[in-house]
Amino acid sequence: MANLKEVRSRIQSVSSTQQITKAMKMVSAAKLRRAQDNIVRMRPYAQRLGAMLANLTRTADAEAMSDYGVPRPVRRVLVVAVTSDRGLAGAFNSNVFKGVAALVRERYASLPESAVSVLAIGKKAHDYYTKRGQAVGNYTHVFAQLSFETVRGAAEVAMDGFRAGTYDEVMVVFNEFRNVATQIVRTEQLLPLLPAEAPVTATSNVDYLFEPTKEDIVRTLIPQSIKIQVYKAVLESNASEHGARMTAMEKATENAGELLKSLKLTYNRTRQAAITTEILEIVGGAEALAAG
Repeated sequence: MANLKEVRSRIQSVSSTQQITKAMKMVSAAKLRRAQDNIVRMRPYAQRLGAMLANLTRTADAEAMSDYGVPRPVRRVLVVAVTSDRGLAGAFNSNVFKGVAALVRERYASLPESAVSVLAIGKKAHDYYTKRGQAVGNYTHVFAQLSFETVRGAAEVAMDGFRAGTYDEVMVVFNEFRNVATQIVRTEQLLPLLPAEAPVTATSNVDYLFEPTKEDIVRTLIPQSIKIQVYKAVLESNASEHGARMTAMEKATENAGELLKSLKLTYNRTRQAAITTEILEIVGGAEALAAG
């Protein structure tokens, strides 16, 4: 049977861990509210910008689309993988790694491993892909002060690499936020731009006046739209991270509570057994003295 001192030490240890997980859950809950507000505000803007771009590019000059919209044979690929800077968030980060692996396996199986590079946003992704020799750039600082300015640099690396011909396709893999308990791994094509698939509506026949020109507007909107798409993915991942950590810490707190019940029961049984043994020894000694 376990030693009383040993069981008492384990109870104190689990109790301390439970307090930490409970505090981490509360911190994540507070951060989640702000992160959720940010992504809820961003989604309509990103969707409206995408719809506006689709309407313009449907009739825009091909030259205006040439930098980012013309497909070419795929020889080198850049995958933007968005994870967190810290762990203790359940399967949040490992799901992104699995998503990247599935993407490479299903879409780029014919390419050599060296043809796939990963632009890692978040310390966990950077550490993971640096060990494998696939990481490019260092964006482990993004979540410390999350803003459009801090994310824009990563988007520009991907855009410049595509324009220069370093990469023929750019994909982004991230966790999309649904609710506190649900985060879905998403894989989206960033470059080249996919053809517009917006349905024709009654407003499609309306004539617009463009100033300065439609092509100039498209050239301005396309880079902005790509950067917004990356920023939206990072915001989705940020909200998902806090939701996943909140859920993981809640489950860890519950498990610690169950373990504490079990340890306290073991402690009481061990203590009772020790007391019983001591009483028996005293009674046995008293009887031996009386017999003598």
